[in-house]
Amino acid sequence: MQKSLHTLTAVALALATTGVQAEDKNITIGTNSWAENIAVSNLWKLILEEKGYNVELTNMSRSALYAGIANGGVDLSLEIWLPHSDKNYLEPYKNKIDVHEAWYDKTSLGLVVPEYVDINTIPQLAKNAHEFEYRGQPTILGIDAGSALSTMTDKAIEAYDLPLTQASSSEAAMLSMLDSATEREEPIAVTLWKPHWTFSKYSLKYLEDPKNIYGDGDTIYWFSRDSFSEDAPWLTRVFNAWHMSDKSLSELLADVKSAGSPVAGAKQWMNENEAKIEKWLSADDTK
Repeated sequence: MQKSLHTLTAVALALATTGVQAEDKNITIGTNSWAENIAVSNLWKLILEEKGYNVELTNMSRSALYAGIANGGVDLSLEIWLPHSDKNYLEPYKNKIDVHEAWYDKTSLGLVVPEYVDINTIPQLAKNAHEFEYRGQPTILGIDAGSALSTMTDKAIEAYDLPLTQASSSEAAMLSMLDSATEREEPIAVTLWKPHWTFSKYSLKYLEDPKNIYGDGDTIYWFSRDSFSEDAPWLTRVFNAWHMSDKSLSELLADVKSAGSPVAGAKQWMNENEAKIEKWLSADDTK
């Protein structure tokens, strides 16, 4: 009997000190189609599965993602850009969604051209619009309609009186056209953001934005349903300890791209960054 009491006490102490064993290990992470979001979501899925979690990644539109987290159908998502890009998505649910610590310090977004293109500013794009034809019309190749970047580009077209239209498409389609244009060294103007693997593959440059239509950049945070911190305190501390530099995130994105799979790329990055991951996982209340 005495031995049983000692055993029970030891188990109780272990549960209390580690935290992770006592938490619900079924986690749903909402994702979108952005390259860095796919990469970090698969990275964390692998990390947490090694800790015994059952992690489901569910891909959805931005508006559906925020609604899903607000109503509790999705536990968390790893990417919200604030104070600018995702402000309008958050606003209707700000009392039902918790925004946690930042994991990436400074983003940028705007109009991008290859380095070989002989312009450096958005006003110069207006003067050389005829060089950027797509299907017979001067065009900026964009991503999905309704995204913050797409909306900003519509504003830029109006503010700079650009004689170009924005062709909204998927990220994959836009990148395919960028790849084809750079291979032939043809002029092309696209909407892009950092962090993104394209900046390590191609020689690209942002066009200067004197009217600051695209803003001064954002910080990337992770966010969750409003009761997540109480339900998963250890996991909350772990995610709050997570931080990636431009170098480390670029390396992850490059690994995913070269491997041809977010899972294979994330595994490769994990093997090369064990100490970094262990630091995240050892987070505690004092940090």
